Amino acid sequence: MDIDQLAAQKRQAEAELRRAEIGVDTANSVVAQREAEHVAAEAVIAQRKAQLDAAERRLARSEQLMRSNTVSQQVLDDDRSSEQGAKATLAAAEASLAAAKAAIGSAKASVVDAEAAIDAAKAIIDSIDADIADSTLKAPRDGRIQYRVAQPGEVLASGGRVLNLVDLGDVYMTFFLPTAQAGRVIIGTQVRLVLDAAPQYVIPASVSFVADVAQFTPKTVETEEEREKLMFRVRARIEPELLQKYIQQVKTGLPGMAYVRLDPNAAWPDNLEKNLVE
Repeated sequence: MDIDQLAAQKRQAEAELRRAEIGVDTANSVVAQREAEHVAAEAVIAQRKAQLDAAERRLARSEQLMRSNTVSQQVLDDDRSSEQGAKATLAAAEASLAAAKAAIGSAKASVVDAEAAIDAAKAIIDSIDADIADSTLKAPRDGRIQYRVAQPGEVLASGGRVLNLVDLGDVYMTFFLPTAQAGRVIIGTQVRLVLDAAPQYVIPASVSFVADVAQFTPKTVETEEEREKLMFRVRARIEPELLQKYIQQVKTGLPGMAYVRLDPNAAWPDNLEKNLVE
């Protein structure tokens, strides 16, 4: 069926999928960048801690020397200022580290979001593929097209018929047997078929179905003679392997004669044994 619109939707979904895949790569790059910034922030903190430690030791020495009037008040004030500046610098570095950690979390969330976008795009593509598959007419089995019911361009309702297809893998002849003979037939009983269209050939078959009720029933069945008039429907099925071998010659609806071997030990007459199709 017409799938132009579905094909366009699939191309759009595939473009969205490619965009989402690029988004994942971009998000992973951002994560790597943020992690590098985090490492750099940790290095800065280590540096700032070393500077603070040096400033604290210098301030301690200045305070001790101040008590003995070895250094001036200005030197002590300068060392105190340096120590406070080192603390402030360390606090700023720690804040940068916290921001770097938060940035890593945000970047990883972006990766998850981009991966979810990929899954969503794939789900849309799968849905469209399912619609396209539903729009593609496929025969449920091998067969031969007898005639086309719908023409190209027609609009069909759900369940509308498009083609008449004959299953050539399951070909059988239907015939009828009276009560006495039908009661002796079992599934698998050998049958020979002779078609009116090709009487020179004998086609082997076997019984695949025997009706459980009579097809032709007289008005009254009070006597044994009348019961013998009951006719049961029987099917003789041709083997699929034989049908496949002569698939080009297989026809349906052809009339002919069916010969049933009720006694499995009986031999077929010469006219049914010669020219047997194999």
